[in-house]
Amino acid sequence: MDQMKNFTKGFFKENPVFVMLLGTCPTLAVTNSAINGLGMGLATTFVLVMANLVISLIKNVVPNKVRIPIFIVVIASFVTIVDLVMAGYAPALHAQLGIFIPLIVVNCIVLGRAEAFASRNNIFSSIIDGLGMGLGFAMALTILGSVREILGNYSIFGFKFIPTDGILVFILSPGAFLVLGFLIALINKLTKRV
Repeated sequence: MDQMKNFTKGFFKENPVFVMLLGTCPTLAVTNSAINGLGMGLATTFVLVMANLVISLIKNVVPNKVRIPIFIVVIASFVTIVDLVMAGYAPALHAQLGIFIPLIVVNCIVLGRAEAFASRNNIFSSIIDGLGMGLGFAMALTILGSVREILGNYSIFGFKFIPTDGILVFILSPGAFLVLGFLIALINKLTKRV
């Protein structure tokens, strides 16, 4: 039961984007389409799970003075793997996400979960936490990207359902802020947080 709470808190109670407002740089920058949001979310999920796994394994042998730099090196290793695999197997998505893939290294969600959870819990709990937070992040980016793509292009995952141009502002930066603000307000209303 405890593991299920660790898994689901990333979706609802502690969603990185809609509740904790973390990772807003990639959230706003890459979510001009659903596929970009999903791709960035899954890349971050992989890094979160693998970094939590390794950090949970090495937590007892890492000196306290160099804990954060070592965590960053671990995270950077998995970001490099994601970057190279995406460049080789999904070059179009890699080109769209650009610099935001390497910036996963300094994403506060990843480092925060490593420091706050993986360095204090067992391996299995750390993997479940990383998976829940990562998939919650991926869900939020995909929802945001989907809404922006639907309104801005009249398409979803590249499938055009109205053969005309959409409302351009939703594909541009101001649209990211507008949609994120409305989604946060909607979620707060539905969960009675306001």
